[in-house]
Amino acid sequence: MPHDDRDIMQRVQAGQVELFEQLVVRYRPVLVRVAASKLDDLASAEDVVQETLLAAFSARDTYRPEFSFSTWLWTILLNGCRRHVKRRARQSPQAVHAAVEFGGSVQQIEHETGLSRLLAAERTERLHGLLRELPEPQADALRLRFFAGLTYPEIADAMQCSRNGARLRVQNGLETLARRLRADEVDL
Repeated sequence: MPHDDRDIMQRVQAGQVELFEQLVVRYRPVLVRVAASKLDDLASAEDVVQETLLAAFSARDTYRPEFSFSTWLWTILLNGCRRHVKRRARQSPQAVHAAVEFGGSVQQIEHETGLSRLLAAERTERLHGLLRELPEPQADALRLRFFAGLTYPEIADAMQCSRNGARLRVQNGLETLARRLRADEVDL
């Protein structure tokens, strides 16, 4: 069985389409984590990831093996998230409110017990809130670096910027987060 993404995609392109499931299993969890962070809604994130994987499968013949599969997939995901945000922005405020109420937010604390889970949920909520305040390129670079574990060259490819640009986006995003966290501590 092939284990390399590039090898799997070449076999999928050659007609062994059932192998695409290996890529779905490999990438779906991290794609959902990044999309949920960006969209702040688990149900929407799962929808966008499903659309991303379907788009990748549908466009399998356009994949070029000289490029990284993961970069190609991350680009599809980020574009899907942007489209989703634009669609959501066109909805009425009541529809957005209802979606959050009934669809649930990523930050909702399910009926869990224990102070540690509550504190972890609060930290996660605070982090996602801070990421929403950053410029989109910085927030996306941080998500790709820390939620998806991508390297700077992979971030650069996925975000269609230079490697130095990817590093700067991550660095500037971290510095902005640190400043805001320090300011919060002073306010306490």
